[in-house]
Amino acid sequence: MKKIALLGAGHIGQTIARLLRDSGDYHVSVFDRSAQALAHVRENADAVYELTDSDTGTLQKAIAGYDAVVNALPYTMATSAATAAVAAGCHYFDLTEDVAATHAIAQLAEGANTALMPQCGLAPGFISIAAHHLAAAFDQVDVVKMRVGALPAFPTNSLKYNLTWSVDGLINEYCQPCEAIRDGASITVQPLEDLEHFSLDGVEYEAFNTSGGLGTLCETLAGRVRDLDYKSVRYPGHGALMKVLLGELRLKDDQETLKTLLKRAVPSTLQDVVLVFVVVSGLRSGVLTQEVFARKIFAERNNGHSASAIQITTASAVCAAVDLFFAGKLPQRGFIRQEQIALPEFLANRFGQAYAHSTHIESLS
Repeated sequence: MKKIALLGAGHIGQTIARLLRDSGDYHVSVFDRSAQALAHVRENADAVYELTDSDTGTLQKAIAGYDAVVNALPYTMATSAATAAVAAGCHYFDLTEDVAATHAIAQLAEGANTALMPQCGLAPGFISIAAHHLAAAFDQVDVVKMRVGALPAFPTNSLKYNLTWSVDGLINEYCQPCEAIRDGASITVQPLEDLEHFSLDGVEYEAFNTSGGLGTLCETLAGRVRDLDYKSVRYPGHGALMKVLLGELRLKDDQETLKTLLKRAVPSTLQDVVLVFVVVSGLRSGVLTQEVFARKIFAERNNGHSASAIQITTASAVCAAVDLFFAGKLPQRGFIRQEQIALPEFLANRFGQAYAHSTHIESLS
């Protein structure tokens, strides 16, 4: 039985703990600074430990002797947690969407005796696995479009949004520059820009640039794709209101106030839906062809527990990565990219089946 040190007892951490522990193959110890958060995860963990601090030295001592660290803390802790994992001789997995943190972890992985695999969630994470799989089937790849939305099932406010995951992560992806490839060149584009509209199953949506969702695909597909981008999906009007908050009211420069406002005024919800779709076009056997991968994942209320769609997709993705790693399906040391996971193996995995069993979307317009 593998010993897992899970850092973070929030909503996602609670689901990760339950999935890994219920599998019967993992002993899960959860670490957090909040006694209240640990109280919520206690029934789904083998052990819980309240951290007195979250500096690198404290983390290193806490995780010593574990086979792997799964980091479900805010993105600001990613580099410190990865550094502690390397020093403690533990394999490392996280959910960060932060580009700078991922680059720092890649440097830590150089010469490391253990494996480091960041960005193991939904986006970045699963979306890169799906996009890479589709692109690999083309002789020449022209366009890769990656779109993901974590949305309230019943939007009622002007933002048409509810808090379904980390407020820190949400603001980070709305404020940081975004990577893309256009006309074969790697470029940086601005968040909340390049607005587009589309309909799916009769529902209208918008999508715009956000940071981090591409993971490492810009590097992996450099020189092989003409255009590549990632956008977050929201209900129409959300992007314009966020531009007012971040730009005109200048809350981009006062993110603590923005976090306070959002937490106070925007309710959280477990009644959400996750949209995932990838469109790849290019040449196959000399014919211009398009392939689409699309899924819709809903919240669950069964088996004695409730889980939001974002909890299910994020936790299932990182658990599948851990599972495939210990099954020998991935490199056992150094930096591991999400796209090194084969999509069929992911969907066949006991945790990855959360995506395989979701609603298949037959058409996009």
